[in-house]
Amino acid sequence: MRIGGIETGGTKFICGLADETGNVLEQTTIPTEDPETTLGKVADFFRENPIDAIGIAAFGPVDVHPQSPDYGMIGKTPKFAWQYVNLITELQKNLPVPIRLDTDVNAAALAESAAYGTENLAYVTVGTGLGAGAIVEGKLVHGLLHPEMGHIAIRRHPGDPFPGCCPYHADCLEGMASGTAMRARTGKSGKDLPADDDAWIYEADYLGQLAVTLLLTLSSEKIIFGGGVLQNDWLLPMIVEKAETQLNDYLLLPKPVGEIISKPALGTQSGLQGAFLLGRSLIE
Repeated sequence: MRIGGIETGGTKFICGLADETGNVLEQTTIPTEDPETTLGKVADFFRENPIDAIGIAAFGPVDVHPQSPDYGMIGKTPKFAWQYVNLITELQKNLPVPIRLDTDVNAAALAESAAYGTENLAYVTVGTGLGAGAIVEGKLVHGLLHPEMGHIAIRRHPGDPFPGCCPYHADCLEGMASGTAMRARTGKSGKDLPADDDAWIYEADYLGQLAVTLLLTLSSEKIIFGGGVLQNDWLLPMIVEKAETQLNDYLLLPKPVGEIISKPALGTQSGLQGAFLLGRSLIE
């Protein structure tokens, strides 16, 4: 059994080939360009590395319902060149194999849920964009579409003058706390920004608000923060501190907030491993 996995992103597509246990046999990174160029390179990789099925961990919004005639179609993403591109239809032109697709964060939540051994988990990624996926009682959360937590409204930190950068909502969570927002606010990427910059106070505050929202709505047993911005080791403890302050001892939690909010057990491989799990489900 040879399973393909694709994790899509605003700056890169990660493609991999795995066996049935998730052991990665081949992997490559493809820069995100226009859809035709990018998906052409993806198809080339899998033609060189034949597979029996593919799982896709896709940025959203995207149609995740297999019964829908638009299954696999990207919606009004801020990545404008990719709006209304159907990932499944385009890939199957060159790769006639079964494909299962879900959001990148839902796929990562699926993999992290298996790694942590919990059926109630949320996975947040903070990179070019910002999103969250969730497992509740062992099932991925879907509905009319899928969770789009990056675009929820948040309370602005009183010291933050940044107007926000989301083209749809300006100062929603993604517009204030994504890696794109960080660069727009400071002129620097997170990896180049010193730990004592006030921007990290705002970042932790906004992500702390998201953690509290997840605790109050989904009652997640684990809240995982991943993505490029979280590669800065000092940020996660700041998020924990902000979440504790914002909760103000309201919830009778069975464990400290610092044990609930965690790093990915799978490191940077969560999305790709989730894609493998999606692909494997088609041929089990």
